[in-house]
Amino acid sequence: MDMALLAGSGNPLLAADIARHLGIDATPCTIGRFPDGEAHVGVGRVRDRDVYVVQPTGPPVDEHLMELLLMADACRRAGAWRLTAVIPYFGYARHDRRAHMGEAVGARVVGDLLATVGIDRALIVDPHTEALEAVCSVPLEVVSAQPMLARALRPRVTSDAVVVAPDEGALKLADRYATELGLALAFVRKRRVSGEKVVVGEVVGDVGGRRVVLVDDMVSTGGTIAGALTALLDRGSASGVLVAATHGLLVGPIAERLRGLPIDGLFLTDTVPPRSDAPCPMTVIGVAALLAERIVELHHDTEGTTGTSKPMARS
Repeated sequence: MDMALLAGSGNPLLAADIARHLGIDATPCTIGRFPDGEAHVGVGRVRDRDVYVVQPTGPPVDEHLMELLLMADACRRAGAWRLTAVIPYFGYARHDRRAHMGEAVGARVVGDLLATVGIDRALIVDPHTEALEAVCSVPLEVVSAQPMLARALRPRVTSDAVVVAPDEGALKLADRYATELGLALAFVRKRRVSGEKVVVGEVVGDVGGRRVVLVDDMVSTGGTIAGALTALLDRGSASGVLVAATHGLLVGPIAERLRGLPIDGLFLTDTVPPRSDAPCPMTVIGVAALLAERIVELHHDTEGTTGTSKPMARS
């Protein structure tokens, strides 16, 4: 079964790098805009091919999501045999439940949309919550960049450093970092007031005089990072903090919030295009090889299949 890879506008450099690791050329895809802002999508030859559409739904999330849906619909109408959405960063993953009556569950809405346009499964990197698979209407293939980030951090940490989760939701992730790096673990209690504002509480664990490795799945506006660092410094942690996260959205007041904080290094991946004006030293880890490896595994699932019926997608 022939493979095809298409790149959306969400991260064309990452898509090109994935194609390079796969040893193929990306299939042509055109994405334009009408004067009123509506997207227009056209795809090249995908008939009877195993198709992978690479499109993270990072900022601007709604535009990139709509492009992904239109690309998927175009592939289906052009006769794609199987369709996998490669969504390195899955927008709306944080909306996996209702915090208050009257709210929408955005993750479920996006999952339903992916299924409606004929996507057989989605390949994503480090979703914000494990609950995403439960609310998503298409099977998910999940890979993690955490081991790659831990390897990048290892030369920069000493044995007396401590891995810190900036909130209780990141504790499992922080525990994986701590185990791999052989370091102690601590966390900060927080309460989110709004999308940009958090209230930080106590620090649980010994951070006095120790260098901190602060880890999370994403860095967005910087509110969580800044609040956690303030609490840690108040508890006597050493300066020269290292911050690691898979997804570096770096939006809104991120520069203002992080500027002046004692961050020696910000370690991110390229699931979304990295900003060139980060307010602290930044190291970007590529995930193309990781995604290409899983794409090869998924593609090999089609080998030996005969006839015209599609294989059942696996979760």
